[in-house]
Amino acid sequence: MHLENLVLRQFRNYKEQELTFDNKINVFLGENAQGKTNLLESILLLAVAKSHRTTNDKDFISWEAESAKIEGRVEKHGQSVPLELTLTQKGKKAKVNHLEQKKLSQYVGNLNVVMFAPEDLSLVKGAPGVRRRFINMEIGQMQPVYLHDLSQYQRILQQRNHFLKQAQIKRKHDSTMWQILTEQFIEVAVKLTKRRADFIKRLEQFAVPIHFEISRELEHLKLEYKPSVELEGSDTAEWQANLYKKMESIAQREIDRGVTLIGPHRDDLFFYVNDQNVQVFGSQGQQRTTALSVKLAEIDLIFEETGEYPILLLDDVLSELDDFRQSHLLAAIQGKVQTFVTTTSIDGIDHVTLNDATTFWVEKGMVTKK
Repeated sequence: MHLENLVLRQFRNYKEQELTFDNKINVFLGENAQGKTNLLESILLLAVAKSHRTTNDKDFISWEAESAKIEGRVEKHGQSVPLELTLTQKGKKAKVNHLEQKKLSQYVGNLNVVMFAPEDLSLVKGAPGVRRRFINMEIGQMQPVYLHDLSQYQRILQQRNHFLKQAQIKRKHDSTMWQILTEQFIEVAVKLTKRRADFIKRLEQFAVPIHFEISRELEHLKLEYKPSVELEGSDTAEWQANLYKKMESIAQREIDRGVTLIGPHRDDLFFYVNDQNVQVFGSQGQQRTTALSVKLAEIDLIFEETGEYPILLLDDVLSELDDFRQSHLLAAIQGKVQTFVTTTSIDGIDHVTLNDATTFWVEKGMVTKK
């Protein structure tokens, strides 16, 4: 899989820009605050209709413009597929092969990307919400039906929280409505939890040997998906029944608090190196190695799932890695993954992968091929 071209109209600081890419390594060079990260953000949006920087669609639209548009042509499985994403203050419209998609969950998955930026260190040491967003985005790319289930879960969670808030205020509740909302909640919650647990188990299989190699065979990595309530039982029906019992046992506490206290919105992901929690006890080097291992593992997992390697976006990350990790990253992607790199300079990075790169100069929202 590779991105053949990219067209931006009124996106961030780009009024109109059209680029054609090499299917191996593409480097965006330039000073800070010139628009390099905006380019990677546009590719990420084209893939997953979400940004790693903001949830506000207004932020994407150039000053005094009413909308922004991102277009790209993706080569996958021997076919060239045009994608289009229009961003307005009212939301997003997506097209595949010039046909508008009714739901974004039908659009996502046509272009697979893995992004690695300095802030991805927060995947290891940041808040649980960061790790949940990571899980949601990666599963959604490979299994778009997951996004439908997630959207349904968020809607039911909102309804249930509203019900609990009203019950808290009125100091009484409708037990029938509690049962209906709780059963709906549990049905989708178990689906999400199972998919997440399966995803982490598969991701771990790829991440463990990568981490072992990057750590010079000194460290053993372990990933643990930690639901807010353990799902006991051997099948879905048992999980649902056990979760219902748990929610019954905390029903009054939820009403007193006016909010749903357990479920996928409270889950977390833990990383262990040599059986020590990296979030708590790991050095910065161990945290960086863990984040890098997980990102490289994503590439292999997406390939296993889709039969195509995803596109890799490296946003100013090479300067954050030492020479050994830098070299390992570049060697891992060489010849198999189309990669987009942003950096202020490639001086001091001596690797054949970058020697063969196509280079673009970025200045004040204009991109020129060097």
